Amino acid sequence: MAGISCSDLITQIRSYTEVDSNVLTSAVLENIILNAQYRIMRDIPVDADRKTATDNFVANQDYANVPAGALFVRAVQVTDATSGFANPIFLEKRDVTFLDEYNGARATGRPKYYAMKGGATGNTNTTSGAILLSPIPSTTYVYKIHYNAMPAKLEVTDNETNFISLNFPNGLLYAALVETYAYLKGPADMLQLYDQKYKEEVQKLANEQVGRRRRDDYTDGTVRIPVTSANP
Repeated sequence: MAGISCSDLITQIRSYTEVDSNVLTSAVLENIILNAQYRIMRDIPVDADRKTATDNFVANQDYANVPAGALFVRAVQVTDATSGFANPIFLEKRDVTFLDEYNGARATGRPKYYAMKGGATGNTNTTSGAILLSPIPSTTYVYKIHYNAMPAKLEVTDNETNFISLNFPNGLLYAALVETYAYLKGPADMLQLYDQKYKEEVQKLANEQVGRRRRDDYTDGTVRIPVTSANP
């Protein structure tokens, strides 16, 4: 199997650091691995976490809940109908203060703007993560949210692998070793070594996820690396 499982990662961390389970217990290492995953998640938004969700606005309600587990919203589309997905338009993202000024009279209609309210939503739909709308929906328009979701977390008992462990195992290992040496309080040179290794690998992942995967040879052209020729 390609990549690495959570159990194998725990074994590798203990092997690299030469510290046994009496100090690096499973509970400690699962927390370290979680911190490493959060670091990668915030350094590089990977395509595997891109999701979409379709729902209906509530008439005369100035907000809509974002999907459970949403980390951030990429775009919002709204149709001119209450069923199907005909004639969608993209809403324009603005600050909450703009929406307050634009729609102080609380006019209703087909929304044109949206703003973010709250943060990540966790595992349930709540108003702690929502989009504010202006104008306020006059009916139950169909809308679609494009967003990045919180990735599945590695756990020995419930989730042995995820996209990062299978496709970025070396970077995950280096990120976990940085967290581990910080927990062990040294040696500093090893922490710096693995931090540098992590930064090198995460740059390669960035080149893939937000570089090559965002390009198209037809529309963007083939990437070419300049080669300096010798002087005649």
